[in-house]
Amino acid sequence: MEKSHREIKRLKIRKMKRDETEFAIQMAAGEGWNPGIHDREIFYDTDPDGFFIAEVDEKPVGCVSAVAYDDSFGFFGFYVVKPEFRKKGIGTKLTEKSLEHLGNRNIGLDGVLENEKKYQELMKFKSFYSNLRFEGRGGGEVPDGLAKISDVPFESLLEYDREMFPAPRPAFLKNWIKQPDSYAFAAVEAGKLKGYGVIRKCQNGYKIGPLFADDSITAEKIFLALKASVPDEAIYLDVPEPNKKAMEIAKKYEMTVMFKTIRMYSREEPDINLEKVYGVTTFELG
Repeated sequence: MEKSHREIKRLKIRKMKRDETEFAIQMAAGEGWNPGIHDREIFYDTDPDGFFIAEVDEKPVGCVSAVAYDDSFGFFGFYVVKPEFRKKGIGTKLTEKSLEHLGNRNIGLDGVLENEKKYQELMKFKSFYSNLRFEGRGGGEVPDGLAKISDVPFESLLEYDREMFPAPRPAFLKNWIKQPDSYAFAAVEAGKLKGYGVIRKCQNGYKIGPLFADDSITAEKIFLALKASVPDEAIYLDVPEPNKKAMEIAKKYEMTVMFKTIRMYSREEPDINLEKVYGVTTFELG
């Protein structure tokens, strides 16, 4: 206990610099979260003021992100402390800094099961539903009739995305859909956007996210295009459990559940169309 007290005295929580985001990515990788190989730049640029690092004796020991999308919504992620520094109050200090940054916004997070009670008791978050990470294999044929995401007017994409996400995210989306080592497709019918999806290279395999669509037929078509765009290796899809049609697609293609998270909010559940969310964008930024 005495050692713990001394370490807290030497603790410093500060804003993360851009080149330090690699530490957060490696911490996430160490937890088995399998971040994308280009996540660090895109995530940081979404809110450069929303990434924090914990140091003891000027050495990094923990991190957290608290990304503010607008004045009403933010998302909490990358919450990791090195194992040997846990249970010393460092996580609490990181949390305090995050909540201070996000202020009065409604805050979302995807919590691992073992932390659910802590988020409920210490941060007063409420649990709403589970997200399941499915693993499958890439390969197959790209279906006809889909558009490249670059052919869709960005304003149309932004408007469509807002129906499934609690806040406008133009800066994030602009970078996300054109990142290297990724593929993105859209379904357009009579000039109207009916769905879109992105798959990106991760430290292990590829991850789909988001996968938003008006109906399961459209979602499946985009899913198959994304799946076929990458080699015969691991692909991952994070599915909201309440969307039964999304669950059916994952099971149809013999994807297996790896783990689940609990989607939590500090206030109320946002008014988004969860029935059109066939794949969560990311567990780190919502």
